Amino acid sequence: MSIYIVGCIVEHIGHNPHEESIFRRPMGGNVPLGVAALEDKIVQQAVVTVLNEIYEVDFKGFSYGFRPGRGPHQALDALVVGIQRKRVNWVLDADIRNFYDSLSHEWTLKFIEHRVADRRIRRLIQKWLKAGVSEDGQWSETNVGTPQGSVVSPLLANAYLHYVFDLWVEAWRKKVAKGDVIVVRYADDLVVGFEHRTEAERFLEEFRERLAKFGLELHAEKTRLIEFGRFAAQDRKRRGEGKPDTFTFLGFTHYCGMTRKNGAFMVWRKTAKKRMVAKLRAIKAELRYRMHEPVASVGEWLQRVVVGYYRYHAVPGNTDRLYVFGQRLRRLWRLTLSRRSQTGMLPWDRLKPIFNRWIPSPRVLHPYPSCTLRRHSSKVGAVCVNALVRFCAGGDQR
Repeated sequence: MSIYIVGCIVEHIGHNPHEESIFRRPMGGNVPLGVAALEDKIVQQAVVTVLNEIYEVDFKGFSYGFRPGRGPHQALDALVVGIQRKRVNWVLDADIRNFYDSLSHEWTLKFIEHRVADRRIRRLIQKWLKAGVSEDGQWSETNVGTPQGSVVSPLLANAYLHYVFDLWVEAWRKKVAKGDVIVVRYADDLVVGFEHRTEAERFLEEFRERLAKFGLELHAEKTRLIEFGRFAAQDRKRRGEGKPDTFTFLGFTHYCGMTRKNGAFMVWRKTAKKRMVAKLRAIKAELRYRMHEPVASVGEWLQRVVVGYYRYHAVPGNTDRLYVFGQRLRRLWRLTLSRRSQTGMLPWDRLKPIFNRWIPSPRVLHPYPSCTLRRHSSKVGAVCVNALVRFCAGGDQR
C-alpha cells in the first residue's frame, strides 16, 4: 500500500530537471550534487523508508554506511577489534575511483529488480538517476552515476555495492581464503584484512576484475596493500625495514602500536592530516568573514565548531592531535583579532581568558573499541566478543 501511494504522488508531481545544480568542492574541482525540489525530496524519502525495510534484511553485517542505527564509529571500532582479535598481517586499503560518478544505471536497475517488483518504484528510480545536472544554465542528462546529495543516492550506492562487492567478498572468504579475512565497508570506503600475503594479492587482482565487470575501477594511487598487524613491526625489523605503513579510513590514520600498561599490540588512530588541514582552512576563511563581528558572537560559533569536531575525533589515543587542533585554532583567532585591532599582534596573556571561555579543552568522548563491542554484545545477548568480531568485521551475514 505504501509503495502504491508513492507511485501515485509522483505522477502528479513530476520532476524538474533544472533543480539539479553544480557545487564546487572546498578543495577544488566540481562535483554534481542532486538538489531536488521539495516534493521530490519527500517522495524520495518515502521510497527510501520502504526500501530500507527490504534491504536491511539482505545487507551484510560488515556494511555500515548510511544504514539505520549504524555510523562511522561503529565501522572504525569493528575494524580495530577485527585486526586485533584476528590473525591479520596484511591490509588492503581500497579506493574505488569516482564511484558515485561511475555507477551504471543499467546495473543499478537490474539489482533493484531482484527485490523490488513494483514497476512504478523502478520507474521512479530510473527517473532520479537520469535527472541530469545544470551547469552555467545548461542542463545535461546523466547516463552514468548518481548525483551526490540526493536522498536516494546512499541507498542505491549500498544496494549496488551489496551485489558487486558484499556478496562476492563473502563467497570469496568462505570458498577461496584459507586464513582469516576481515571486511569493513562504509559506503564506497572499504578495508580488507588478510592473514596471508598470497591471498591478499590474489584477492586484489580478482577484485579489479570484479569491478571491471560493473563499470568500476580501483584508484591506482590510492589503493594500497600494506603489511599491518600484530607481527608487522617485529617482522619488518627483522628484515631491516622501517616501521609498518599506515592507512587512512573515515578520517583517521591507523597505525600499529602498543598499550602502555602491558605492551600488548594495539591499533591506534589519529586524525588524518588532510582532514585537520581542510578543517582549519575552512575556519580561517570563516574567521576572516566574521572579523568585525562581536567577540562573543564569534566565540559562540567557534565553540559549536570545536564541540562538533571533538564529537567525531575524540577517540582514545588521539588527544595529542586534538590539542594541536586547538592550538592552531587559537593562533588563527589571535591573528584575526590582531588584524582588526590595528595595534599589532595581541599578547597571549590578554587573549587567554577569551580562549578559555569559548574554546573547550579536548577530552576523550569515545570508549575503546573493545569496550564498545562488549557493551553491544550485552545488548544482543552474545557470550563471546570473538563472535561479535565475526559479526562486525566480515564473518557472519548478520
